Formats: sequence, C-alpha cells, structure tokens
Amino acid sequence: MSISKLKGYLLAAFAAAAYGTNPAFAIPLYYQGMNPNSVLLFRYLLGLPILAVIMQIRNISFRLHKDEVGPVAILGILMALSSLTLFASYNYMNSGIASTLLFIYPVMVAVMMIFFFHEKFKISVACCLLVMGAGLALLMKPQGDGEISLVGVLLVAVSALTYALYIVFTNMSRIIRNIPTTKLLFYVLGFGSLLYLTLIPLGFELRVPSHGSGWLSLIALAAIPTVLSLACTTRAIQLIGSTSTAILGALEPISAVLLSVTVLGQPITSRDILGGILIVIATLMVIAEKPVDKFILHVRKMFPRHRLP
Repeated sequence: MSISKLKGYLLAAFAAAAYGTNPAFAIPLYYQGMNPNSVLLFRYLLGLPILAVIMQIRNISFRLHKDEVGPVAILGILMALSSLTLFASYNYMNSGIASTLLFIYPVMVAVMMIFFFHEKFKISVACCLLVMGAGLALLMKPQGDGEISLVGVLLVAVSALTYALYIVFTNMSRIIRNIPTTKLLFYVLGFGSLLYLTLIPLGFELRVPSHGSGWLSLIALAAIPTVLSLACTTRAIQLIGSTSTAILGALEPISAVLLSVTVLGQPITSRDILGGILIVIATLMVIAEKPVDKFILHVRKMFPRHRLP
C-alpha cells in the first residue's frame, strides 16, 4: 500500500470519528433554546476565521477564479442542506439513530459512481456494504419502547443524499480537485452560511445560546466536526476516492456510541459491541481491498459454475 493511500485511509477514519461528535455538542444547544438553523449558522461562521488564519499561515490566496465560483457554491449549498436536515432530525428522533441512519450514504455514493461515472463494480465493495449494513442495523435501535419517526427518517435520507452528492462532486470535478483543501472548505462554509442567513426571514428565527457554555459548544462544533472533519474528508477523497472515503465514514456511529458511554454515561450493550465489530471489519475490508478481491476470486474458482447439459 502506498503512503498516500494509507494517509487517505487514516484521514477518512479521523474525519468520521470527528463528525460523530456532532450530537454531543448540538443537543445541549437545543436545550438552551436554539434551533438547527441558528446552531449551524454560528457553527459555520465561527469556522471561517479558523480557516482564514490557516490560509494566512500557509500563504494560500483567497481569490476564486470565475470558473470556480459556481462549483464551490454548489458544494456549499449541498453541505449546508446535509447539515441542516441532519440537525433537524435530532428534534424527531434519537440522535444516535439519526447518525446511524445517515450511513446509507456510502451505498448512494457507490451506486452513483457505478451507474453515472462507470466505476468498476467490485465484489469486495458489495460485501463490505453488506457487512457495514448489518453493523449499522445492530447499532440502530429506539430507546425503550419508542418508535422511529418517519419525518426524522426522511430528513436523514435527504441529509445522506446531499452528502453523497457532495462527496461525488468533490471527487469528479476537475475544477474542485485543483483548489487547495483549506481554501475549498473556507468557501464551502461561506456559501453555506449565506443559505442559513437567507432562511432567517423565511421563519427560521435567529437564536443565541442562553449560557456561556453554549458558546463553548458552538466553538467546539466549528473546530471539530466542521473544520477538522470536513478538511480531512475532502483530502481523503482526493487520495483514496469517494467510495472508500464514504465507507470508512461508517466509523462515525462507533465514535458516537463511545462518546455517549464515556461522556454522557449511557450504557453499552452486547448488540452495540457486535455492531461496532462488524463496522470495523467492513472498514478493514476497504483498506485491504486487493487481498479481499483476490480471496473472493480464489473462492469463486474453487466453486466453478457447471453448465447445464
């Protein structure tokens, strides 16, 4: 395995773990009276100066060429819609279930790449998606006797679709690939912020935290699941492609479960552990893609198809 691929896998795994911290910082802000649009607006706005400082330190130009504005604006809108629908789903269902359901997006990415961009279908990817789906199904369970909200599921489905489109577009656009990662993320957050601002006059009331701890949560949201996670995701896509990055993103529910156990004191069950193990196996199958393909090919040769007389 090349160094660049190993770096891509590590970045994708770290991005997933960082993105899994979203509910831990967002839910307390809802208790302080904030709504999803307000939380995300401050999250994006607070992320902008962090990225601006990084760009200054690295001497990265803020200038966007005319042919770059349109594609970057599309990415900003896709990311903003994905974030908004996911955060809105927290009001209708358990945030852990919402974060787990979000991971239908690797399947969407794989399907898009195969049907629209003629990426070669690999049995190892199909097996990986099946193992990952089994793990996510084990992690996805209502609390107590509760039911999963249909509205919540639809919101998460829209979030997954827009995030899948973001990943595929980032991978396939030549213009986007030539923009430095930090600069790209700066303008993605900028255009996303504009979308949230336009929603305020449409009835999405702007609200601020009622306690100082809320501002700390907003800063953490801007730094960890926004700047760090999205920057690592974007770079990982450039190194290992959209499908592998998307599948490795399934590590997010594991980080969410571990965070809920260690920080929120929620219990962990054998079902959670088994689901986590299956997801880890699925991600290892992605990293060991070539050996898995060879093994599957060897098994198929051991059981050849017999022609009917």
